[in-house]
Amino acid sequence: MVVRTRVARHRGAPCLGVWPATPFAGRASVGPVSVERVFDRLAELYAIGGGPGANRVFGSAEEDAAHELARGWLQEAGLDVEADAAGNLFGHVPGTGPAVWTGSHLDTVPQGGKFDGALGVVAAIEAVDRVRRGSVVVFRGEEVGCVGSRARAELGQLPGAFLEVHVEQGPRLALADVPLGVVTGIVGYARGEVVVDGAAGHAGTTPMDARDDALVRAARRILDLEEAARRTPGAVATVGRISAEPGGVNVIPGRVTYSVDVRAPDEARLAELIEAAGIDGSHAAPPTGMSPVVVEVLRAAVDTRGLPVVELSSGAGHDAGVLARAGVPTGMLFVRSLNGGVSHSPDELSSEEDVALAVDVVADALERLTRG
Repeated sequence: MVVRTRVARHRGAPCLGVWPATPFAGRASVGPVSVERVFDRLAELYAIGGGPGANRVFGSAEEDAAHELARGWLQEAGLDVEADAAGNLFGHVPGTGPAVWTGSHLDTVPQGGKFDGALGVVAAIEAVDRVRRGSVVVFRGEEVGCVGSRARAELGQLPGAFLEVHVEQGPRLALADVPLGVVTGIVGYARGEVVVDGAAGHAGTTPMDARDDALVRAARRILDLEEAARRTPGAVATVGRISAEPGGVNVIPGRVTYSVDVRAPDEARLAELIEAAGIDGSHAAPPTGMSPVVVEVLRAAVDTRGLPVVELSSGAGHDAGVLARAGVPTGMLFVRSLNGGVSHSPDELSSEEDVALAVDVVADALERLTRG
């Protein structure tokens, strides 16, 4: 994470690189009514599915209901509304030229959070409605591999640029005490399954020095992978699922299968982790950089408001990455996550002040990108 600081005035006092708990109170051009509307809409979306948490999984009636709710909000904003063959929803400012899209997704993981995806949609509606520039896009199925944005990339008719607002889903902005972050890239990742063979045997009659325990072999490999990830800056490695066969409590495991998820900010580091994990990297998703032009526009919009400009990479995949790989100049703005940065959880939280600033910045960026 890179932090660039500037001296800004906050209520008459100099502030260098530190953002107070209630930044620019009363000064953001998003008024209280707009912020209240954003949070009311987030609550309406969150209620779909009945809880606990947000339950709008891809392809469900709940995801459909969320899109219908968003359609009504787009119409309320006076936008021309359409849906494509993949079910993605669009709201265009009537009579505008080549569009700059802004938006996100409305599907969730089971028992997910209130802000993941949904914030990017409702913030986009507010920003486009305010400046009457650009288009809102609501993608389908981001949580299951960016189904909607991938389909749109294949369908064509892509925008001149794309902006996505998203909660950070991590603690870095909160630890830096700043409300917003400009995303410079999305990490690459690879997933696979590893099978480790040993020899099954009786748990009570096989001496320790005569064993070939597949689970012990697998545990050592998993620990080696963890160490490799710790040695590689910006990289992470996760084993989320493991099974042992034959699976008896009194049987030495003869075969162990476990999943691997590795992520890194550039191809060289990703390749190192793929090798350390022992998985096939032929279907890895490459790291994806954001457009320098759009990144600079977001930086300027943040800087204009006297905020420290924080640049960071995303450790999660997003629709923004799909559009960037399709050649669309793309940028992302992260909003500070509270509650320790938890995400995909009912405990997910961001503040009204931070959200107001995010809408402010996106509205500014839309004006800059469509100027002239």
